[in-house]
Amino acid sequence: MEYDLVKELENYTPVDDMEKEDVNKILKFLATNDNCYSRTNLKGHITAGAVIMHEDGELLINFHKKLKQWLFFGGHSENEKNPLDTAKREVKEECGITEYDDLGGKILEVSAHIIPKDPKKNEPEHYHYNINYIFIVKKKDFNISEESTDIRWVNIEEARQLMTFYNKNRILDKASEIYKSRILK
Repeated sequence: MEYDLVKELENYTPVDDMEKEDVNKILKFLATNDNCYSRTNLKGHITAGAVIMHEDGELLINFHKKLKQWLFFGGHSENEKNPLDTAKREVKEECGITEYDDLGGKILEVSAHIIPKDPKKNEPEHYHYNINYIFIVKKKDFNISEESTDIRWVNIEEARQLMTFYNKNRILDKASEIYKSRILK
């Protein structure tokens, strides 16, 4: 059966009004645009990523070379219609991790954020409609790609201090809850 992002988002429960607004922005974008999974759509496109969490609760983050900030792993869909497949590909490309529990492909968090104009690429300001997942790993091995200047394992509080993007606390709170639920089993 083909993946249906609209259905997944309609069944997704946002944690706050801001995330609810982001879900609605993504649903509207999907309903009113063609080429939603391609960078050629200059209004915006679907992107995806993953929070990589070790069984001990630490998170793997990377200092993105171009954006000059600490981020989770992720990127453009490249026309993949299943954001989970995008997240898996991006994690493999950006840190070499291929063994994880993706918790059944359940969406962790969604966001809709503006990407500034990039004159070098001749790209106007546009939206990234991002779908995030969580991948639980047993090993702490990783590779560093050319997209990052540093990759490190940190606890959730260290991640809160290092990361600066607007929805970081929403993602980190959700990751923390998943970790707590796993250790209390």
